[in-house]
Amino acid sequence: MAVEQLAQGAVLTEAGEETENVYFPHRGMLSLLAVLKDGRAIETATVGREGVVGAMAGLGVHISHVRVVVQLQAEVTRIPASRFRKATGDSIPLRNLCVGYNEILLSQARINAACNAVHLIEARFCRWLLQTADTAGSNTINLTQQYLAEMLGVRRTSVTEVAKKIQDSGAIHYSRGEIQILDRHVLERLSCECYATLLEQSKRIR
Repeated sequence: MAVEQLAQGAVLTEAGEETENVYFPHRGMLSLLAVLKDGRAIETATVGREGVVGAMAGLGVHISHVRVVVQLQAEVTRIPASRFRKATGDSIPLRNLCVGYNEILLSQARINAACNAVHLIEARFCRWLLQTADTAGSNTINLTQQYLAEMLGVRRTSVTEVAKKIQDSGAIHYSRGEIQILDRHVLERLSCECYATLLEQSKRIR
């Protein structure tokens, strides 16, 4: 077991690769990305200090179905998947926790898919900022416009336009790849219903 500092943008696991390690973030955030055949990728779920990446390896799922990327610079505890499998094999409560947390990730993925399909980019942008701030435990988010565009599955120019519009509302301040949330109430008002839905489903599953 080792505690490591992970740089933003680092790829921990590629889709289709064997899950070699299980990661428990202490700070920062990891993104789970669905990867298309043409190389494009879109975020399906995020994991911060409340969660774990690779937990299903403890239940015999050896291959990752997503790309795991360090979205915000992170500090994590890394445990070899083989060691984690042994621990889950010896503990029914731990196995149950793995299953329960996987349901949380699946719920995120379902809601994000619906959100990307039907909601306007402005509302999705606000939902994503709120979700990211909660997961990372910080109202300051360091991300470039290009990375935001990839996470939301839109063009960079669209992110520029939306960020300016939300900044004009007084909800955020955006400069040189850093977003500061100034007014959560305004951000929540501009967000789609998916943010509240994610919070509620997470509470019920836990």
